[in-house]
Amino acid sequence: MAYPAYSTDNTFFVESDETSQRMTMRDAAKMLARNKQEMIANELSRLACDEYLEDIMQHMRHMEDETLPDANLIDMQREIQWFMRPYLIDFLIEAHSAFSLLPETLFLTVNLLDRYCSKRVVYKQHYQLVGCAALLIAAKYGDKKDRVPQINELNNMCCGLYDAGMFTQMEMHVLNTLDWNIGHPTVDFFTQLVVAEERDSREVEHMAAYICEVALYHRDFVSTKPSVMARASLALARAILGKPEVNDGEWDHSDNVTLLTLSQHLHQPSVTLARKYSSQYYSRVSSKLADFLAQQAAIARRGAPPSPPSEPTLSNKATDVYSTPHKGLGAVPGVADGYMTPPITPDGTCFGQNNAMVKDYQAPPRCPVTPTPQSSHAPSYLSRTFRINNSI
Repeated sequence: MAYPAYSTDNTFFVESDETSQRMTMRDAAKMLARNKQEMIANELSRLACDEYLEDIMQHMRHMEDETLPDANLIDMQREIQWFMRPYLIDFLIEAHSAFSLLPETLFLTVNLLDRYCSKRVVYKQHYQLVGCAALLIAAKYGDKKDRVPQINELNNMCCGLYDAGMFTQMEMHVLNTLDWNIGHPTVDFFTQLVVAEERDSREVEHMAAYICEVALYHRDFVSTKPSVMARASLALARAILGKPEVNDGEWDHSDNVTLLTLSQHLHQPSVTLARKYSSQYYSRVSSKLADFLAQQAAIARRGAPPSPPSEPTLSNKATDVYSTPHKGLGAVPGVADGYMTPPITPDGTCFGQNNAMVKDYQAPPRCPVTPTPQSSHAPSYLSRTFRINNSI
């Protein structure tokens, strides 16, 4: 066999022109065969989809009912409070963006988190650990293998708060709690179906995705079906962008309630989320939503007569993502009793009720009450980590 000679035109090493031509023809033949197979597969998939579409949608409707979290059960948590949720969702969104995961991975992560919190008692020092385990499971389930987060990377994002083995143990505990039932038709799945059917623009799609991620911060939408959320968010996105309304004939009372509730939670979105959707890739929909709300507020001021200042109403308070209603500790005694998360095992003694067993380092001193972040500053996930676990 002849050794390859260096080509003077700075190209790759080749043995001879004849070999290069023969390899090129072989590669071209493989490419043509691969394209032909792909065309046949796409046509068969289209025919199968048309034939089994009704059965597929029926299965998806059943799955969204079976995998829907129960916000009332999360209310029974003794340590987890709803005002903690925005900080954890901010952390998950930043981690999701850092690893460039698929959109449906984020919604599946929050679904797994809420389903687990509906079944197990969670300590607040383990709340972020459950979120990281849910992100790992969701990424392994439906995302690209080369983008699945590594445990050491998540551990760095958590500022070394947990041992490396705790992530693996919590991941297994979440899977066993959910009976390994991971599949869930996310809101992104139903949104893509409606967008393809109604031929909505990318701008409408991005605005609907932004609205759906705003809904992740609030208790009001924890038990909302993804199909209902998809239709309501798309209808609201079209209204915000001035697009024509679409009547698909499936609108009902739950859609109207969801649409109205969504419109009441758009005024103070998370700074982290608004920054994410301010890029050109997402059509700068966060800026467009802010402009739309400013225009509506100006119209309301011009049309309404002046009135003396009064106490803030409940409707104004409901729009603040950081003033989510709190619940009393142990409001329903005995109902939330069950396995702690996760239970103490011989190889996992770090999961005890004693905080000293979680980690052998001293956390920096923090104020006893978690401060409300200012809208002019966007805290990083590193500083937010300590607020979730040490300050709340």
